[in-house]
Amino acid sequence: MVECEAPQLDTVFHALGDATRRRMLADLVGGERSVGELAEPFAMSLAAASKHIKVLEKAGLIRREVRGRTHICHLDPGPLASAHDWLSVYERFWTGRLDVLERLLVADDAAGSAPKTSAEPPEGDDP
Repeated sequence: MVECEAPQLDTVFHALGDATRRRMLADLVGGERSVGELAEPFAMSLAAASKHIKVLEKAGLIRREVRGRTHICHLDPGPLASAHDWLSVYERFWTGRLDVLERLLVADDAAGSAPKTSAEPPEGDDP
């Protein structure tokens, strides 16, 4: 079980809480990108992109490498495993609850499709 008080988990969820940063991570799944390439889809300045990247770096989700004057970013998916482990507890909870609901609905359908035992003929049948 993942420790709920783990400070890194807080920084990972903080980093994932922003749509721009999630998009940057998704872009990095395809391979390394420069800061400029990560900023391009958002029409943001390099300074603004750098702030987002620093949040991702603090969470350990990306690594930045300097090649000359270019900063290259790489995805580091390790911390995502901790977030996934923490979320999996709730996945199991909801899966269990949905399984119970499914059994109730199947039982209800089975009870509803049982033959009627009333003395009246079914609708549409003329004696």
